[in-house]
Amino acid sequence: MLQQRTLKSLTRAVGVGLHSGQRVEMTLRPAQPDTGIVFRRVDLPQPVDIPVSAQAVSDTRLASTLSRGDAKVHTVEHLMSACAGLGIDNLYIDITAEEVPILDGSAASFVFLLQSAGIELQKAPKRFIRITEAIEVREGEGAGQKWARLDPYHGYKLNFEIDFDHPAVDGTGQRVEFDMSVHNYSRDIARARTFGFTRDVEMMRANGLALGGGLDNAIVMDDYKVLNAGGLRYDDEFVKHKILDAMGDLYILGKPLLAAYSAFRSGHAMNNKLLRELLRRSDAWETVTFDNEKLAPKGFAQPARAW
Repeated sequence: MLQQRTLKSLTRAVGVGLHSGQRVEMTLRPAQPDTGIVFRRVDLPQPVDIPVSAQAVSDTRLASTLSRGDAKVHTVEHLMSACAGLGIDNLYIDITAEEVPILDGSAASFVFLLQSAGIELQKAPKRFIRITEAIEVREGEGAGQKWARLDPYHGYKLNFEIDFDHPAVDGTGQRVEFDMSVHNYSRDIARARTFGFTRDVEMMRANGLALGGGLDNAIVMDDYKVLNAGGLRYDDEFVKHKILDAMGDLYILGKPLLAAYSAFRSGHAMNNKLLRELLRRSDAWETVTFDNEKLAPKGFAQPARAW
């Protein structure tokens, strides 16, 4: 049987929120089978649990925000991406503010935290959402067009293409494909950082955003070049970060996908729109488990690989 996964022990991190600039403490704790991933706002007078689900997404401006009543957790996508990459099914995330810490701007620190706590197999079958018919969402026309799509596939792969009119971005890879059965998430995707432009920072900060952003937790560009002293971590780090984000956004579904995801200029809003369309199209998917691990797609049965 292909089993669900949680952590062997708890692990903690302290950082700041990318947009809020607030100091935040986060504790990742093991959870029972079939719990799913649950954020818990422990700083509120009465702690509030916010289970991860596509319907819980309340805002997609620059990040994915989950809500339950008045309680919110912003910028969940990098941590969710790490959970997707390592196959974590059940987890409690205690958090002392309304935004997940940005740490280094990628998912690498979250991968390290999860792996340092240890991955534990649980006595329950891992449940997948298997796509049986193509699902697609589109917006805009001509140069403004963007889209995202899920196709049937025995495994999980993501193909993303970006289109930025910027010298520093245009000089790098614009398209990348990542396949869980072939590639290594920790090595190939997790280290890709979020990125932004100095021309946008003033406007964002005037709107109470990017208050915790800087060269230590993002790729920052002026009108011509990357300003970070160390340059890029991957030749195609920009588009790889979009894959990282997409993996996190799609894992908000609550179960791993068996599908081929492809997208052009997609983002948090489009990814959530795709999930909501998937849930609306109940004829286009099914829930499956694997009693025999050998029948599962390659890349899901093995323990989470380290760097």
